Amino acid sequence: MPKVKAQITVSLDGYMAGPNQSEENPLGEGGEALHEWAFKLASFNEMHGPRDEGERGASDDVLRASLGNLGAVVMGRNMFGPIRGPWPDEEWKGWWGDDPPFHCPVYVLTHHARDPFELENGNSFHFVTEGIEKAIAEAKEAADDQDVSVGGASTLQQTIAAGLLDEIVVTQVPVLLGGGERLFDHLAAGAATVELASVVEGAEALHLTYRLS
Repeated sequence: MPKVKAQITVSLDGYMAGPNQSEENPLGEGGEALHEWAFKLASFNEMHGPRDEGERGASDDVLRASLGNLGAVVMGRNMFGPIRGPWPDEEWKGWWGDDPPFHCPVYVLTHHARDPFELENGNSFHFVTEGIEKAIAEAKEAADDQDVSVGGASTLQQTIAAGLLDEIVVTQVPVLLGGGERLFDHLAAGAATVELASVVEGAEALHLTYRLS
């Protein structure tokens, strides 16, 4: 069965981005350190750059599985870019350049309407103003029999609160950020029933897979 899923890296003190996110620091101050475990992996390089280069092993297996069978992506506006409020123009096309790493339709949750656009290699961006349920529904339709991936702290929180997230892989790294964007803020007690499905120890990270209902 296709899943609505997420893979996210958090610091030891629970942050998925550092403080003071900006165009110069899209992951916040110190946030790049969260993902150093992934930058050297073969699966990351296959998605973002040269193929068949990088390390393999437990962490690579986890990341490869989380990236597999991906048919659509839902993300928040903060993950798409640093611009706030009404769109001043349509120049900004995301952090990733002309060939983003998704290679599938991407649905951006926003309060401000914008026309969709297409980039290289199957990347298309669609802007949803009607809320998380509508964004997930459109992504599921586009993904057909493949999975939908959700990204961004607020978007993940909304997806969990709406009972729409099936699985999340939380990768914990030994980094202290001291502030920023927490993964599980703003969720009421009992917002979801959570089951620990697997624990995988990588060389530089611990990967915890949870199923939600």
